[in-house]
Amino acid sequence: MAYAPFNLQGKVALVTGGNRGIGLGMAEALAQAGADVVIWGTSESHNRAAEARLSQTGVRVLAQRVDVSDEAAVVAAMAEAAVAMGRIDTVIANAGIGAGARSFSEMTIETWRRNMAVNLEGAFFTCREACKHMVERAKSGDPGGSIAVTASLAAVDGAARNEAYAATKGGVISMMKAIAVEHARYGVRANAILPGWIATDMTAGSQESKVFNEKVIARVPIRRWGEPEDFGGIAVYLASDASKYHSGDSFLIDGGYAIF
Repeated sequence: MAYAPFNLQGKVALVTGGNRGIGLGMAEALAQAGADVVIWGTSESHNRAAEARLSQTGVRVLAQRVDVSDEAAVVAAMAEAAVAMGRIDTVIANAGIGAGARSFSEMTIETWRRNMAVNLEGAFFTCREACKHMVERAKSGDPGGSIAVTASLAAVDGAARNEAYAATKGGVISMMKAIAVEHARYGVRANAILPGWIATDMTAGSQESKVFNEKVIARVPIRRWGEPEDFGGIAVYLASDASKYHSGDSFLIDGGYAIF
């Protein structure tokens, strides 16, 4: 028999913030590898566009309008997705925002709490409901599952004027390690993905800055901005049987920026 651990046929993957950017890059790769896909987003128009794009791969696609900072919405959407798709094997908590301030001393509590609500509490709600579903499956004789969260280079590198964002990303890494230890007995793996400088809507302003490109992107050893499709490989790996003994880790995907 041929070695084919990256074949995701028969599996279902859910990606929050999956209607554009890194989330869509992940969702597209998962679908191309054969997984049925659920995407969450707050924009109906972006959801519809992403659903149409993913459906071209021939897999089942479910797009749900979900604000991950709303606990009740996350609970309801996860339950609805599990029923509609029959099961959920992989959940990637990718939805996030990047609200910063002119300086740390000028950062408001509103900015701090906005980051916490989406990036940290949203990931908590998402991962908790995913664990609940996977543990119930395991107790009924069907163990296994993969949970991942999109953290950031900002979690391990200094992120000036973005202390709130950085705090949330450091927090989700710690949360994933704890989830990994607690849920290994159920066959559930948990890992974090740390993107570097990626060309998405969140970094649009920096992409247009000549100074930023000359001073920051020029320091990336691969010498370019990262693209959403650069995260397809790690998404497929973590959803696949190739990673069945890989848990509690953090994957830094930044073109080598952090080590240069």
